[in-house]
Amino acid sequence: MTTRLIIAAGCLSLLTACEPVSVTMLGIGAGAGVGHHLGGIAYKTFSEPQAKVKKATLVALKRMAIKVEGYEKIDNGEMIKAKAADRNIEIELEALTSNTTRMRTVARKDGGLLVDSATAVEIITQTERSLGT
Repeated sequence: MTTRLIIAAGCLSLLTACEPVSVTMLGIGAGAGVGHHLGGIAYKTFSEPQAKVKKATLVALKRMAIKVEGYEKIDNGEMIKAKAADRNIEIELEALTSNTTRMRTVARKDGGLLVDSATAVEIITQTERSLGT
């Protein structure tokens, strides 16, 4: 019985070393796509001027058949407001430098109670595609 406990404890101690490796690999894989994804809001920073990212975003929205409803000026940038089915979409384009733009996308569903993170991520993915990055 004691031998089995010692072997089991030894095996379990070997398994704990795998966890940091798996977490690191997960982080590396996540970095290849959308920069951050927090609470249904998707973020990505592009090494492109804001005007170029805006143009690519509008191409992406058109490709996805998402209707642009308006624009709003924000600090250091612009917000694009759009609508698809029962989702209200906000896309914030913030110029961090003359050649760096941060994109923040959120798709709110049912009056803002729920967020559709898949749509937010796809808008960023399609914008990347439009930019050719």
